[in-house]
Amino acid sequence: MTYVVTDACIRCKYMDCVEVCPVDCFYEGENMLVINPSECIDCGVCEPECPAEAILPDTENGLEKWLELNNTFSAQWPNVTRNAQQTPPDADEFKGVEGKFEKYFSPEPGAGD
Repeated sequence: MTYVVTDACIRCKYMDCVEVCPVDCFYEGENMLVINPSECIDCGVCEPECPAEAILPDTENGLEKWLELNNTFSAQWPNVTRNAQQTPPDADEFKGVEGKFEKYFSPEPGAGD
């Protein structure tokens, strides 16, 4: 098992999860984070830290797309190990919005550490 970041993170990117990850398995895109499934140790400490509830165990049904996306983009985006930036100012406006992947996903990398 591993944890994955879903589209609930898009345009929210709170990054509380990054601060608690003991193995630094988060990678930063322009407007969301992903987890490297090969590095995740399944400890689960990140899941309750996410205000957007964007982090889920890959054992839940229907997360195959997100497992693949996390795997793909964690190989392309820079590693992020601390919350060095502020939460996007409009993050709360996008919390809970449906269909964010189709509307807002960006494959562009973030700043990383």
